[in-house]
Amino acid sequence: MWPRPGDLKRSAVSALLGAMVLAALTFVSYRSHLDFSIASLLYLMVVVVQSLSGDFLAAAAVSILAVLCLDYFFTQPLFSLRIASTADAAALISFLATALVITKLVSRARAEATSAKLQKERLDRLYQVSQQLLMLDPDDATGEKFLEPFQRIFGVTAVCIFDAETGETHVVGDSRHQLAERVRDAYIMGRDSDDPNTGVAVRLFQTASKITGAVGFEGLRDRADAAGPLAVLTNLLLERIQEFRKASAASAAAQVEVYRAAILDALAHEFKTPLATILTAAGGIREAGPLTEDQSEMAETVEGEAARLGRLTSRLLRVARLDRDEVKPRMETVDAGSLADQMVAHYARQFRDRRLSVSRPGGLMEASADPELLRLALSQLVENACKYSAPGASVLISIEPRPGRMAIRVSNSGSAIPSREKRLIFDRFYRGAEARQYATGSGLGLYVARKIALAHGGTLDLETRSDSSPSDSSMRPPNDDVTFCLEIPAVQEEEVHAVG
Repeated sequence: MWPRPGDLKRSAVSALLGAMVLAALTFVSYRSHLDFSIASLLYLMVVVVQSLSGDFLAAAAVSILAVLCLDYFFTQPLFSLRIASTADAAALISFLATALVITKLVSRARAEATSAKLQKERLDRLYQVSQQLLMLDPDDATGEKFLEPFQRIFGVTAVCIFDAETGETHVVGDSRHQLAERVRDAYIMGRDSDDPNTGVAVRLFQTASKITGAVGFEGLRDRADAAGPLAVLTNLLLERIQEFRKASAASAAAQVEVYRAAILDALAHEFKTPLATILTAAGGIREAGPLTEDQSEMAETVEGEAARLGRLTSRLLRVARLDRDEVKPRMETVDAGSLADQMVAHYARQFRDRRLSVSRPGGLMEASADPELLRLALSQLVENACKYSAPGASVLISIEPRPGRMAIRVSNSGSAIPSREKRLIFDRFYRGAEARQYATGSGLGLYVARKIALAHGGTLDLETRSDSSPSDSSMRPPNDDVTFCLEIPAVQEEEVHAVG
């Protein structure tokens, strides 16, 4: 690589100063009648001092001039530039070699010193940035507030960050070269970029070999060495902020859950006391004396509705406890067919405009389950099928024995679940947009039902037509839109014989 004009000028000035020193040294040495060895030593000292400047061109020029002066004034024949002895040749070579070696050593030492100085300045700036960002409130450390210390401390024209998790892009500063677009493009391409023409450097964030975002700098000095550490620091600080927010959200959710459970328990227990009083009073009214037919019917209505409200309150308590505690079923032999008949009889009275039915093979359909928990899970499914279907819809409970398992399907017609919501319906508190229009609810029914199924070592899934075998088609209503399949362990034959 050819030297730049400015470097040539500096080399020329340095060589001129060295030549002037050599001229003065030659004059003094010649007038003092110094011999060749002493003069060569003095000339070598001048070459060494000249080489310490780190300018090889100037040092080489001074070395050649020193050899010429030494040959012309101090070697035989005098006043001749003819190299007649090996000593002159050795002197020329040694002077040039000395200039080259010393210049290279000095240049390397200066480069290392410059690099160390830049490294120290870079570390100081990184430390200042990290200190200022660590002092930010994690809830407020977003966007411009997060990027501002990078711009101010490193003096960049603009800085941009792209968060892949949220899809948000934040820019601070006045970018002249579309920094935001370059950062997003680097993330999409999956590689870092460095443009010396525009001074834009982009580095990707990686967490566990996954690219999580990118940061770009415009006008950053020492891009090659500074951009990487800045990206690592940015990624670490972002991860810290995100973890802090997640921990805060988890702590808040846990606190809310404690309050919610306490409120549910308190409300349920508060309901039970006045309900017991109402039931007692209604019974006392009927026994107090003869009542007219209308009065007797009203008393029965009060008793029936109070009893139903009591059952709902008990169910609310059970659901609340199942939601926050581990489910520990007490396994017994349960006739799933008889339980399905009871469900149909119960909900047929409550939903008179729905067509409820049971489809099952003959004989006992025995499963190994906790009776109360299985009843609660099945009632959640049947009630949902009734609530979230239109009047006149068909609700079918079908039972199918499988090897070691008992499959209980609850199907309803006329109310499809949108595909975008199918993976969310078992989440706690989730209620679809259409479901909220049909009826009120807590969003816990399917969550609790699946929790009960898993506690039994079974499953609860939303089925589609492709999930069912052809043999199942006779057990499904013709206009079936939604089917939930609850699978639990069946009673093995050897267990039945042992009990018998």
